[in-house]
Amino acid sequence: MNTFTRRSWLQTLGWTSLLGTAVVRSSAWPQTTPTRWRNITARESIRARIPNVEVIAHTGQKFRFFDDLIYGKRVIINFMYAQCEGICVPMTQNLVKVQEQLRDHVGKDLFIYSITLKPEQDDVAALHHYAEMHGVGPGWLFLTGRPEDMEALRVALGFTDPDPVRDADKSNHIGNLLLGNEPELSWCAGPGQIDPDFLVRRIRWNLYNVPRYELENRLLVEKMSSKGEPQ
Repeated sequence: MNTFTRRSWLQTLGWTSLLGTAVVRSSAWPQTTPTRWRNITARESIRARIPNVEVIAHTGQKFRFFDDLIYGKRVIINFMYAQCEGICVPMTQNLVKVQEQLRDHVGKDLFIYSITLKPEQDDVAALHHYAEMHGVGPGWLFLTGRPEDMEALRVALGFTDPDPVRDADKSNHIGNLLLGNEPELSWCAGPGQIDPDFLVRRIRWNLYNVPRYELENRLLVEKMSSKGEPQ
């Protein structure tokens, strides 16, 4: 199983340079003048790479993707489509278990977004049916929109295959989750079908900065409790 660290995921997206202060050349100056540079923060640089397109949720609500759904939030993102007969269903079922374990957070300080790969098929009604069918709770939105906008999000967020033939086949899509803590510039990714208990620990570690030793100790206590052993 491939393991992604925060830094390796930034490298995957080509964001390694965004860990520090970035600079962007100003285009407002004619070529005949000396080059001038505008200092921008890493947060601004990442923001510029994520399309702020309009998306429509399965609830019928409309949002600007970055401004309304990403900025200032902890998020879990995956891609799917309603008629998928492959990994979409087990990934959704896994996330339902994660949502249940993190029910005190989801919808409050943690949000889940499932973005359709086939907006031509997945309108609001189709996504609403899919969410109801799987028992999805509050704080989790299934998103659709214009095909070109959904594709722009897929590419910008790194859900691509280096093989252009495989990448063009939406039924063969990548089964990863993207975890993001936008205010802290913390982004990482990993497989979406791993054990939900392990996934919850990864979310607490990556998005809430809970130390790994504390998570392991908590897991040990839970195992001992389930076996009726003294703690």
